[in-house]
Amino acid sequence: MLLNYKQSGQGLPVILIHGLFGSLENLNVIANSLADNFLVINVDLRNHGRSPHSETMDYASMSQDIVELMQHLNIDKAHFVGHSMGGKVAMQVAHLYPEKVSRLVVLDIAPVAYQARHTSIFKALNNVANQAINDRKHADSIMQEDISELGVRQFLLKSLAKNEQGAFAWRFNLAALNNKYENILSDIKANDSCLCDTLFIKGNDSDYILPQYKEAIMARFKNAKAKIIHGAGHWLHAQKPQAVNKSISDFLLAD
Repeated sequence: MLLNYKQSGQGLPVILIHGLFGSLENLNVIANSLADNFLVINVDLRNHGRSPHSETMDYASMSQDIVELMQHLNIDKAHFVGHSMGGKVAMQVAHLYPEKVSRLVVLDIAPVAYQARHTSIFKALNNVANQAINDRKHADSIMQEDISELGVRQFLLKSLAKNEQGAFAWRFNLAALNNKYENILSDIKANDSCLCDTLFIKGNDSDYILPQYKEAIMARFKNAKAKIIHGAGHWLHAQKPQAVNKSISDFLLAD
C-alpha cells in the first residue's frame, strides 16, 4: 500500500517512522532539525494517520510498505529514524532489505518481544469510540477514567478527528491495532546480524531498553552504539528535543 507521507528539506534522504497510536506529526521536532541537511520523509504507518487501513498488522508488512514508498519516491537508500514501534519497523527494514538502509537510529525500543502494557489505553480508546463525542474535551473526560497522565491523553487526542460523516472518530484503525496487538509486541524477524551503523537512543527514565537486552541488540546489530538521554522517558524526543536532535544529527553526519 502507498503510505501517506510528508517531505521537507533536501539532501540525502532520511525516513522518520512514528510509534503506536501516532502519526507523522509526532516526529516533526526531529524533521525540523534534520531538514537543513537532509531530505526528510515523515510517514504515517498503515492503520495510522492518513494512511490506508488493513486487517494485516505485522512488521514484515509494515517494512514492505516503507520499501514501496521508497520505490514510489525513487529512493534507493536512506537513513532511518524510528521511535518505539516505528523503531521496530526500521529495524525490520534493515534486516529484510539491508541494501535500503544507510544508517539506522532507534529511539527507545529493542529487538525483543514485550509484555502487554497498553491495556488501559485500549480501554479508553474503545470507550471513546463507543460513544457520540461532542468535542475533544468530551473525549478527554471519558479517557480520564483509565488514563491519568495528561500528556498521554493529549498525544492520543491528536488522532481524534471528524470523519466524512462529521462525527469524531479515531484516525488510526483501532480494531486492527487491538486485534493484532500481539504482533506489535512481538520481536522482529531476523536471521543474520545487520551490519549497518546503528544508534540506539534510550531515555534514562524509560524501561523499554533494559541492560538484559544488550545481548539481543548486539546479536542483531553488530555495529550498534548506545546513547542515553538523561531526564527523559519513552517520549525522549518530546521531553529532551535538543539533546535527541543533536545525537541524531551527529550520528548521521559523522564521516
